[in-house]
Amino acid sequence: MFKNFIAGEWLDGARVSRNINPSDTRDLVGEYAQADAAQARLAVASAEAAFPAWSLSTPQQRFDILDAVGSEILARRTEIGDLLAREEGKTLPEAVGEVTRAGHIFKFFAGEALRPGGELLPSVRPGVGVEITREALGVIGIITPWNFPIAIPAWKIAPALAYGNCVVFKPADLVPGSAWVLAEILSRSGLPQGVFNLVMGRGSEVGAVLLEDARVSAVTFTGSVGTGQKVAAACVARMAKFQLEMGGKNPLVVLDDADLDVAVNCAVQSGFYSTGQRCTASSRVIVSEGLQQRFVAAMVEKMKTLKVGNARQAGIDIGPVVDQTQLNQDLDHVRIAQQQGAKLAFGGEALAENEQGQPGFYLRPALITETSPEMRINREEVFGPVVSVQTARDYEHALALANDTPFGLAAGIVTRSLKHATHFKRHSQAGMVMVNLPTAGVDYHVPFGGRKGSSYGSREQGRYAAEFYTVVKTAYTLP
Repeated sequence: MFKNFIAGEWLDGARVSRNINPSDTRDLVGEYAQADAAQARLAVASAEAAFPAWSLSTPQQRFDILDAVGSEILARRTEIGDLLAREEGKTLPEAVGEVTRAGHIFKFFAGEALRPGGELLPSVRPGVGVEITREALGVIGIITPWNFPIAIPAWKIAPALAYGNCVVFKPADLVPGSAWVLAEILSRSGLPQGVFNLVMGRGSEVGAVLLEDARVSAVTFTGSVGTGQKVAAACVARMAKFQLEMGGKNPLVVLDDADLDVAVNCAVQSGFYSTGQRCTASSRVIVSEGLQQRFVAAMVEKMKTLKVGNARQAGIDIGPVVDQTQLNQDLDHVRIAQQQGAKLAFGGEALAENEQGQPGFYLRPALITETSPEMRINREEVFGPVVSVQTARDYEHALALANDTPFGLAAGIVTRSLKHATHFKRHSQAGMVMVNLPTAGVDYHVPFGGRKGSSYGSREQGRYAAEFYTVVKTAYTLP
Protein backbone atom coordinates (compact mmCIF):
# COMPACT_ATOMS: atom_id res chain seq x y z
CA MET A 1 0.00 0.00 0.00
CA PHE A 2 1.37 3.37 -1.07
CA LYS A 3 0.10 6.11 1.25
CA ASN A 4 -0.56 9.82 1.08
CA PHE A 5 1.96 12.25 2.56
CA ILE A 6 0.26 14.85 4.75
CA ALA A 7 1.77 17.09 7.44
CA GLY A 8 5.02 15.14 7.32
CA GLU A 9 3.38 11.72 7.82
CA TRP A 10 2.41 8.82 5.56
CA LEU A 11 -1.32 8.24 6.00
CA ASP A 12 -3.82 5.67 4.82
CA GLY A 13 -6.68 6.92 2.67
CA ALA A 14 -10.43 6.56 2.70
CA ARG A 15 -10.20 3.99 -0.09
CA VAL A 16 -7.70 2.27 -2.38
CA SER A 17 -7.09 2.49 -6.14
CA ARG A 18 -5.44 -0.17 -8.30
CA ASN A 19 -2.73 0.98 -10.68
CA ILE A 20 -2.84 -1.23 -13.82
CA ASN A 21 -0.14 -1.62 -16.46
CA PRO A 22 -1.67 -0.65 -19.85
CA SER A 23 0.94 -2.78 -21.65
CA ASP A 24 -0.23 -5.89 -19.77
CA THR A 25 -3.51 -5.48 -17.95
CA ARG A 26 -2.77 -8.58 -15.85
CA ASP A 27 0.05 -6.67 -14.15
CA LEU A 28 -0.87 -4.74 -10.98
CA VAL A 29 1.66 -1.93 -10.50
CA GLY A 30 0.44 -1.28 -6.97
CA GLU A 31 -2.38 -0.20 -4.71
CA TYR A 32 -2.50 3.46 -3.73
CA ALA A 33 -4.34 5.23 -0.94
CA GLN A 34 -7.06 7.68 -2.00
CA ALA A 35 -7.57 10.70 0.23
CA ASP A 36 -11.01 12.10 0.97
CA ALA A 37 -12.06 15.72 1.44
CA ALA A 38 -11.21 15.70 5.14
CA GLN A 39 -7.64 14.60 4.44
CA ALA A 40 -7.33 17.18 1.68
CA ARG A 41 -8.36 19.89 4.14
CA LEU A 42 -5.79 18.52 6.62
CA ALA A 43 -3.12 18.86 3.93
CA VAL A 44 -4.17 22.45 3.23
CA ALA A 45 -4.06 23.26 6.95
CA SER A 46 -0.57 21.79 7.30
CA ALA A 47 0.65 23.77 4.31
CA GLU A 48 -0.86 26.97 5.66
CA ALA A 49 0.83 26.43 9.03
CA ALA A 50 4.20 25.82 7.38
CA PHE A 51 4.07 28.81 5.06
CA PRO A 52 5.23 31.66 7.36
CA ALA A 53 8.55 30.00 8.19
CA TRP A 54 9.15 28.46 4.75
CA SER A 55 8.45 31.73 2.91
CA LEU A 56 11.25 33.31 4.96
CA SER A 57 13.71 30.43 4.46
CA THR A 58 17.06 31.31 2.97
CA PRO A 59 17.80 30.90 -0.74
CA GLN A 60 20.61 28.54 0.23
CA GLN A 61 18.21 26.27 2.14
CA ARG A 62 15.85 26.08 -0.82
CA PHE A 63 18.73 25.55 -3.25
CA ASP A 64 20.18 22.68 -1.23
CA ILE A 65 16.84 20.87 -1.00
CA LEU A 66 15.82 21.24 -4.64
CA ASP A 67 19.29 20.42 -5.92
CA ALA A 68 19.38 17.25 -3.82
CA VAL A 69 15.96 16.21 -5.14
CA GLY A 70 17.14 16.76 -8.71
CA SER A 71 20.31 14.75 -8.08
CA GLU A 72 18.38 11.79 -6.68
CA ILE A 73 15.92 11.80 -9.57
CA LEU A 74 18.79 11.77 -12.07
CA ALA A 75 20.64 9.03 -10.20
CA ARG A 76 17.49 6.87 -10.26
CA ARG A 77 16.31 7.77 -13.77
CA THR A 78 16.40 4.19 -15.08
CA GLU A 79 14.47 2.79 -12.12
CA ILE A 80 11.86 5.56 -12.08
CA GLY A 81 11.64 5.54 -15.87
CA ASP A 82 10.78 1.85 -15.81
CA LEU A 83 7.96 2.54 -13.33
CA LEU A 84 6.70 5.41 -15.48
CA ALA A 85 6.66 3.24 -18.61
CA ARG A 86 4.92 0.49 -16.69
CA GLU A 87 2.08 2.64 -15.38
CA GLU A 88 1.59 5.19 -18.20
CA GLY A 89 2.59 3.26 -21.31
CA LYS A 90 5.16 5.48 -23.02
CA THR A 91 8.21 3.60 -24.25
CA LEU A 92 11.10 3.09 -21.88
CA PRO A 93 13.48 5.52 -23.66
CA GLU A 94 10.78 8.20 -23.59
CA ALA A 95 10.01 7.47 -19.95
CA VAL A 96 13.67 7.70 -18.91
CA GLY A 97 13.89 10.94 -20.88
CA GLU A 98 10.93 12.35 -19.00
CA VAL A 99 12.46 11.45 -15.64
CA THR A 100 15.73 13.06 -16.72
CA ARG A 101 13.83 16.21 -17.58
CA ALA A 102 12.21 16.21 -14.14
CA GLY A 103 15.63 16.02 -12.51
CA HIS A 104 16.91 18.90 -14.60
CA ILE A 105 13.85 20.97 -13.74
CA PHE A 106 14.52 20.63 -10.01
CA LYS A 107 18.14 21.61 -10.53
CA PHE A 108 17.16 24.62 -12.67
CA PHE A 109 14.79 25.93 -10.01
CA ALA A 110 17.36 25.25 -7.31
CA GLY A 111 19.45 27.82 -9.16
CA GLU A 112 16.48 30.17 -9.46
CA ALA A 113 16.13 30.14 -5.67
CA LEU A 114 19.53 31.87 -5.57
CA ARG A 115 18.48 34.43 -8.18
CA PRO A 116 15.34 36.07 -6.76
CA GLY A 117 16.04 39.36 -8.49
CA GLY A 118 14.41 42.70 -7.77
CA GLU A 119 14.86 46.37 -8.58
CA LEU A 120 16.03 49.42 -6.66
CA LEU A 121 14.83 52.64 -8.29
CA PRO A 122 14.86 56.32 -7.42
CA SER A 123 11.44 57.84 -6.86
CA VAL A 124 10.20 60.85 -8.79
CA ARG A 125 10.15 62.48 -5.34
CA PRO A 126 13.50 63.70 -3.99
CA GLY A 127 15.11 61.51 -1.35
CA VAL A 128 12.65 58.62 -1.67
CA GLY A 129 13.86 55.13 -2.60
CA VAL A 130 11.73 52.47 -4.32
CA GLU A 131 12.25 48.72 -3.99
CA ILE A 132 10.45 46.21 -6.23
CA THR A 133 10.56 42.63 -4.97
CA ARG A 134 8.70 39.36 -5.38
CA GLU A 135 7.18 37.35 -2.53
CA ALA A 136 5.66 33.89 -2.23
CA LEU A 137 1.88 33.57 -2.59
CA GLY A 138 1.09 31.00 0.10
CA VAL A 139 -0.45 27.55 -0.40
CA ILE A 140 -0.39 26.34 -4.01
CA GLY A 141 -2.84 23.66 -5.16
CA ILE A 142 -1.26 21.56 -7.91
CA ILE A 143 -3.42 19.34 -10.14
CA THR A 144 -1.61 17.33 -12.83
CA PRO A 145 -2.59 15.01 -15.73
CA TRP A 146 -1.65 11.42 -16.47
CA ASN A 147 0.35 11.86 -19.70
CA PHE A 148 3.55 13.27 -18.12
CA PRO A 149 3.32 11.83 -14.60
CA ILE A 150 6.64 13.15 -13.30
CA ALA A 151 7.73 16.00 -15.61
CA ILE A 152 4.58 18.09 -15.22
CA PRO A 153 4.49 17.69 -11.42
CA ALA A 154 8.18 18.66 -11.39
CA TRP A 155 7.67 21.84 -13.38
CA LYS A 156 4.92 22.93 -10.99
CA ILE A 157 6.29 21.73 -7.63
CA ALA A 158 9.89 22.88 -8.13
CA PRO A 159 9.13 26.57 -8.81
CA ALA A 160 6.43 26.64 -6.13
CA LEU A 161 9.00 25.55 -3.53
CA ALA A 162 11.85 27.58 -4.99
CA TYR A 163 9.94 30.82 -4.54
CA GLY A 164 8.90 29.98 -0.95
CA ASN A 165 5.39 28.57 -1.37
CA CYS A 166 3.90 25.48 0.24
CA VAL A 167 2.30 22.75 -1.86
CA VAL A 168 -0.70 20.44 -1.86
CA PHE A 169 -0.25 18.10 -4.82
CA LYS A 170 -3.03 16.04 -6.40
CA PRO A 171 -1.81 13.77 -9.23
CA ALA A 172 -4.00 12.08 -11.83
CA ASP A 173 -5.75 8.92 -10.64
CA LEU A 174 -4.37 6.83 -13.52
CA VAL A 175 -0.68 7.36 -12.67
CA PRO A 176 -0.13 7.57 -8.91
CA GLY A 177 3.14 5.63 -8.97
CA SER A 178 5.44 8.30 -10.42
CA ALA A 179 3.84 10.94 -8.20
CA TRP A 180 4.35 8.80 -5.12
CA VAL A 181 8.04 8.23 -5.92
CA LEU A 182 8.54 11.98 -6.34
CA ALA A 183 6.75 12.59 -3.05
CA GLU A 184 8.89 10.00 -1.30
CA ILE A 185 12.05 11.73 -2.51
CA LEU A 186 10.71 15.10 -1.35
CA SER A 187 9.77 13.62 2.03
CA ARG A 188 13.48 12.89 2.68
CA SER A 189 14.82 16.11 1.21
CA GLY A 190 14.87 18.23 4.36
CA LEU A 191 11.64 20.12 3.72
CA PRO A 192 9.99 21.22 6.97
CA GLN A 193 6.78 19.46 7.94
CA GLY A 194 3.78 20.59 5.92
CA VAL A 195 5.68 22.39 3.16
CA PHE A 196 4.90 19.60 0.69
CA ASN A 197 1.81 17.35 0.79
CA LEU A 198 0.69 14.54 -1.52
CA VAL A 199 -3.06 13.82 -1.64
CA MET A 200 -3.98 11.15 -4.16
CA GLY A 201 -7.71 10.94 -4.75
CA ARG A 202 -10.72 11.83 -6.83
CA GLY A 203 -11.07 15.22 -8.39
CA SER A 204 -14.63 15.47 -7.06
CA GLU A 205 -13.27 15.26 -3.50
CA VAL A 206 -9.61 16.26 -3.31
CA GLY A 207 -9.69 18.56 -6.32
CA ALA A 208 -12.82 20.27 -5.05
CA VAL A 209 -11.10 21.17 -1.78
CA LEU A 210 -8.18 22.76 -3.61
CA LEU A 211 -10.58 24.83 -5.69
CA GLU A 212 -12.89 25.91 -2.89
CA ASP A 213 -10.73 26.25 0.24
CA ALA A 214 -9.95 29.92 0.92
CA ARG A 215 -6.58 28.95 2.41
CA VAL A 216 -5.35 27.88 -1.07
CA SER A 217 -3.91 31.04 -2.60
CA ALA A 218 -3.44 29.74 -6.13
CA VAL A 219 -4.19 26.69 -8.28
CA THR A 220 -2.11 25.48 -11.21
CA PHE A 221 -3.83 22.94 -13.44
CA THR A 222 -2.95 20.90 -16.51
CA GLY A 223 -5.68 18.78 -18.09
CA SER A 224 -8.82 18.88 -20.19
CA VAL A 225 -10.58 22.01 -21.37
CA GLY A 226 -13.79 21.12 -19.55
CA THR A 227 -12.09 20.63 -16.21
CA GLY A 228 -9.96 23.72 -16.77
CA GLN A 229 -13.09 25.82 -17.19
CA LYS A 230 -14.39 24.49 -13.87
CA VAL A 231 -11.08 25.37 -12.21
CA ALA A 232 -11.31 28.89 -13.60
CA ALA A 233 -14.89 29.40 -12.46
CA ALA A 234 -14.18 28.18 -8.94
CA CYS A 235 -11.06 30.33 -8.56
CA VAL A 236 -12.69 33.46 -9.96
CA ALA A 237 -15.58 33.02 -7.51
CA ARG A 238 -13.18 33.45 -4.57
CA MET A 239 -10.60 35.63 -6.35
CA ALA A 240 -7.81 33.03 -6.18
CA LYS A 241 -4.98 33.09 -8.70
CA PHE A 242 -5.07 30.30 -11.28
CA GLN A 243 -3.05 28.97 -14.19
CA LEU A 244 -4.41 26.62 -16.87
CA GLU A 245 -2.72 24.43 -19.48
CA MET A 246 -5.37 22.60 -21.48
CA GLY A 247 -5.88 21.17 -24.94
CA GLY A 248 -4.20 21.48 -28.30
CA LYS A 249 -4.96 20.77 -31.94
CA ASN A 250 -1.52 21.57 -33.17
CA PRO A 251 -0.78 22.02 -36.88
CA LEU A 252 2.35 20.95 -38.75
CA VAL A 253 2.62 22.77 -42.07
CA VAL A 254 4.63 21.02 -44.80
CA LEU A 255 5.40 23.20 -47.81
CA ASP A 256 6.31 22.05 -51.32
CA ASP A 257 9.96 22.93 -50.78
CA ALA A 258 10.27 20.84 -47.62
CA ASP A 259 12.84 18.07 -47.23
CA LEU A 260 10.54 15.03 -47.39
CA ASP A 261 12.55 12.99 -44.89
CA VAL A 262 12.54 15.87 -42.40
CA ALA A 263 8.80 16.34 -42.89
CA VAL A 264 7.99 12.69 -42.30
CA ASN A 265 10.24 12.54 -39.24
CA CYS A 266 8.58 15.64 -37.77
CA ALA A 267 5.10 14.28 -38.43
CA VAL A 268 5.83 10.82 -37.00
CA GLN A 269 7.67 12.14 -33.94
CA SER A 270 5.02 14.76 -33.22
CA GLY A 271 1.93 12.73 -34.01
CA PHE A 272 2.65 9.18 -32.87
CA TYR A 273 5.44 9.09 -30.29
CA SER A 274 4.28 8.96 -26.66
CA THR A 275 1.27 7.29 -28.35
CA GLY A 276 0.16 10.78 -29.39
CA GLN A 277 -0.79 11.43 -25.78
CA ARG A 278 0.74 14.85 -25.34
CA CYS A 279 -0.76 18.29 -25.65
CA THR A 280 1.99 19.41 -28.04
CA ALA A 281 1.37 16.58 -30.52
CA SER A 282 0.81 17.57 -34.16
CA SER A 283 -2.48 15.86 -34.85
CA ARG A 284 -3.11 17.99 -37.97
CA VAL A 285 -0.64 17.94 -40.85
CA ILE A 286 -1.28 20.56 -43.53
CA VAL A 287 0.56 19.75 -46.76
CA SER A 288 0.96 21.87 -49.88
CA GLU A 289 -0.74 20.16 -52.82
CA GLY A 290 2.49 19.76 -54.81
CA LEU A 291 3.96 17.45 -52.15
CA GLN A 292 0.80 15.92 -50.73
CA GLN A 293 0.80 12.58 -52.57
CA ARG A 294 4.50 11.93 -51.99
CA PHE A 295 4.19 12.92 -48.34
CA VAL A 296 1.26 10.57 -47.66
CA ALA A 297 3.00 7.69 -49.43
CA ALA A 298 6.18 8.26 -47.43
CA MET A 299 4.21 8.50 -44.18
CA VAL A 300 2.48 5.19 -44.85
CA GLU A 301 5.79 3.48 -45.59
CA LYS A 302 7.30 4.86 -42.40
CA MET A 303 4.26 3.88 -40.34
CA LYS A 304 4.54 0.29 -41.56
CA THR A 305 7.91 0.08 -39.78
CA LEU A 306 6.67 1.34 -36.40
CA LYS A 307 6.51 -1.40 -33.80
CA VAL A 308 3.58 -1.29 -31.37
CA GLY A 309 4.01 -3.22 -28.15
CA ASN A 310 4.93 -3.40 -24.47
CA ALA A 311 6.37 -0.04 -23.49
CA ARG A 312 9.18 -1.63 -21.47
CA GLN A 313 10.36 -3.88 -24.31
CA ALA A 314 13.44 -2.91 -26.31
CA GLY A 315 12.82 -1.86 -29.90
CA ILE A 316 9.24 -0.71 -29.39
CA ASP A 317 8.30 2.58 -31.05
CA ILE A 318 4.73 3.01 -29.82
CA GLY A 319 3.40 1.83 -26.47
CA PRO A 320 -0.23 1.31 -25.50
CA VAL A 321 -2.93 3.91 -25.01
CA VAL A 322 -3.28 4.68 -21.30
CA ASP A 323 -6.61 2.90 -20.65
CA GLN A 324 -9.78 1.53 -22.23
CA THR A 325 -11.64 4.83 -22.05
CA GLN A 326 -8.92 6.61 -24.02
CA LEU A 327 -8.73 3.75 -26.51
CA ASN A 328 -12.48 3.96 -27.11
CA GLN A 329 -12.21 7.72 -27.65
CA ASP A 330 -9.45 7.25 -30.22
CA LEU A 331 -11.42 4.61 -32.11
CA ASP A 332 -14.51 6.81 -32.10
CA HIS A 333 -12.56 9.65 -33.73
CA VAL A 334 -11.27 7.33 -36.45
CA ARG A 335 -14.76 5.99 -37.12
CA ILE A 336 -16.43 9.40 -37.18
CA ALA A 337 -13.79 10.79 -39.53
CA GLN A 338 -14.60 8.06 -42.04
CA GLN A 339 -18.31 8.64 -41.63
CA GLN A 340 -17.74 12.31 -42.46
CA GLY A 341 -15.97 11.43 -45.69
CA ALA A 342 -12.29 11.12 -44.76
CA LYS A 343 -10.10 8.22 -45.89
CA LEU A 344 -8.23 5.93 -43.50
CA ALA A 345 -4.88 5.65 -45.26
CA PHE A 346 -3.25 3.43 -42.65
CA GLY A 347 -3.81 1.86 -39.23
CA GLY A 348 -6.53 2.86 -36.81
CA GLU A 349 -7.39 -0.63 -35.54
CA ALA A 350 -7.26 -1.82 -31.94
CA LEU A 351 -4.91 -4.68 -31.13
CA ALA A 352 -6.15 -6.93 -28.34
CA GLU A 353 -2.64 -7.98 -27.37
CA ASN A 354 1.00 -7.53 -28.32
CA GLU A 355 3.31 -10.04 -30.03
CA GLN A 356 4.02 -11.66 -26.68
CA GLY A 357 0.32 -12.30 -26.07
CA GLN A 358 0.07 -9.69 -23.32
CA PRO A 359 -3.37 -8.04 -23.22
CA GLY A 360 -3.26 -4.25 -23.35
CA PHE A 361 -4.76 -1.10 -24.78
CA TYR A 362 -3.00 -1.16 -28.14
CA LEU A 363 -3.87 0.93 -31.19
CA ARG A 364 -2.07 0.89 -34.50
CA PRO A 365 -1.24 4.54 -35.35
CA ALA A 366 -3.76 6.00 -37.78
CA LEU A 367 -3.27 8.33 -40.74
CA ILE A 368 -6.47 9.95 -41.99
CA THR A 369 -6.42 11.78 -45.33
CA GLU A 370 -8.82 13.78 -47.51
CA THR A 371 -10.04 15.76 -44.53
CA SER A 372 -11.53 19.25 -44.47
CA PRO A 373 -11.36 21.94 -41.77
CA GLU A 374 -14.90 21.48 -40.47
CA MET A 375 -14.52 17.75 -39.80
CA ARG A 376 -14.49 16.73 -36.16
CA ILE A 377 -11.07 15.12 -36.59
CA ASN A 378 -9.68 18.61 -37.29
CA ARG A 379 -11.60 20.42 -34.56
CA GLU A 380 -11.26 18.28 -31.42
CA GLU A 381 -8.22 16.98 -29.59
CA VAL A 382 -8.00 13.21 -30.00
CA PHE A 383 -5.10 12.63 -27.59
CA GLY A 384 -4.00 9.45 -29.26
CA PRO A 385 -1.85 8.23 -32.20
CA VAL A 386 -4.25 9.64 -34.79
CA VAL A 387 -3.10 12.18 -37.41
CA SER A 388 -5.20 13.89 -40.06
CA VAL A 389 -3.94 15.38 -43.33
CA GLN A 390 -5.30 18.51 -45.00
CA THR A 391 -4.22 19.83 -48.40
CA ALA A 392 -3.28 23.48 -48.88
CA ARG A 393 -3.12 25.39 -52.17
CA ASP A 394 -0.13 27.50 -51.12
CA TYR A 395 1.61 28.97 -48.07
CA GLU A 396 -1.11 31.55 -47.37
CA HIS A 397 -3.80 28.87 -47.43
CA ALA A 398 -1.69 26.62 -45.19
CA LEU A 399 -1.26 29.41 -42.64
CA ALA A 400 -5.01 30.07 -42.62
CA LEU A 401 -5.74 26.37 -42.08
CA ALA A 402 -3.12 26.19 -39.31
CA ASN A 403 -4.75 29.07 -37.43
CA ASP A 404 -8.28 27.74 -37.99
CA THR A 405 -8.62 26.18 -34.54
CA PRO A 406 -9.90 27.21 -31.10
CA PHE A 407 -6.55 26.10 -29.68
CA GLY A 408 -3.11 27.70 -29.86
CA LEU A 409 -0.46 25.73 -28.01
CA ALA A 410 2.15 24.69 -30.58
CA ALA A 411 2.61 24.88 -34.34
CA GLY A 412 5.31 23.75 -36.73
CA ILE A 413 6.44 24.31 -40.29
CA VAL A 414 8.77 22.32 -42.53
CA THR A 415 10.30 24.41 -45.28
CA ARG A 416 13.58 25.49 -46.86
CA SER A 417 12.25 29.04 -47.27
CA LEU A 418 13.60 31.55 -44.75
CA LYS A 419 10.87 33.94 -45.91
CA HIS A 420 8.04 31.55 -45.12
CA ALA A 421 9.63 30.33 -41.88
CA THR A 422 10.05 33.89 -40.64
CA HIS A 423 6.51 34.84 -41.61
CA PHE A 424 5.08 31.70 -39.98
CA LYS A 425 6.89 32.34 -36.69
CA ARG A 426 5.34 35.79 -36.53
CA HIS A 427 1.82 35.00 -37.78
CA SER A 428 1.16 31.55 -36.31
CA GLN A 429 -1.42 31.92 -33.54
CA ALA A 430 0.40 29.61 -31.13
CA GLY A 431 2.43 30.03 -27.99
CA MET A 432 5.30 27.89 -29.32
CA VAL A 433 6.49 27.57 -32.92
CA MET A 434 8.95 25.04 -34.37
CA VAL A 435 10.72 25.28 -37.73
CA ASN A 436 11.90 21.97 -39.24
CA LEU A 437 11.46 20.35 -35.82
CA PRO A 438 8.76 18.20 -34.21
CA THR A 439 6.23 20.23 -32.22
CA ALA A 440 6.38 17.76 -29.36
CA GLY A 441 9.80 18.63 -28.03
CA VAL A 442 10.39 21.56 -25.69
CA ASP A 443 13.21 22.65 -23.37
CA TYR A 444 12.81 22.92 -19.60
CA HIS A 445 14.54 26.30 -19.18
CA VAL A 446 12.30 28.37 -21.47
CA PRO A 447 8.61 29.40 -21.26
CA PHE A 448 5.91 26.81 -22.00
CA GLY A 449 2.34 27.73 -22.84
CA GLY A 450 -0.16 28.66 -25.50
CA ARG A 451 -2.88 31.01 -26.63
CA LYS A 452 -6.63 30.93 -27.22
CA GLY A 453 -8.26 27.85 -25.66
CA SER A 454 -4.98 26.10 -24.86
CA SER A 455 -3.74 28.18 -21.93
CA TYR A 456 -4.75 30.82 -19.47
CA GLY A 457 -2.47 32.80 -17.21
CA SER A 458 1.27 33.28 -17.13
CA ARG A 459 3.72 30.84 -18.71
CA GLU A 460 5.14 27.76 -17.05
CA GLN A 461 8.83 26.78 -16.83
CA GLY A 462 11.98 28.83 -17.09
CA ARG A 463 12.32 32.22 -15.41
CA TYR A 464 8.78 33.10 -16.50
CA ALA A 465 7.44 30.71 -13.83
CA ALA A 466 8.02 33.49 -11.28
CA GLU A 467 5.06 35.37 -12.78
CA PHE A 468 2.63 32.82 -11.38
CA TYR A 469 4.31 31.64 -8.17
CA THR A 470 5.10 35.09 -6.76
CA VAL A 471 3.44 38.44 -6.19
CA VAL A 472 5.15 41.77 -6.82
CA LYS A 473 5.62 44.18 -3.92
CA THR A 474 6.63 47.83 -4.28
CA ALA A 475 8.10 49.50 -1.16
CA TYR A 476 8.88 53.22 -0.71
CA THR A 477 11.40 54.52 1.86
CA LEU A 478 12.22 58.00 3.04
CA PRO A 479 15.36 57.75 5.18
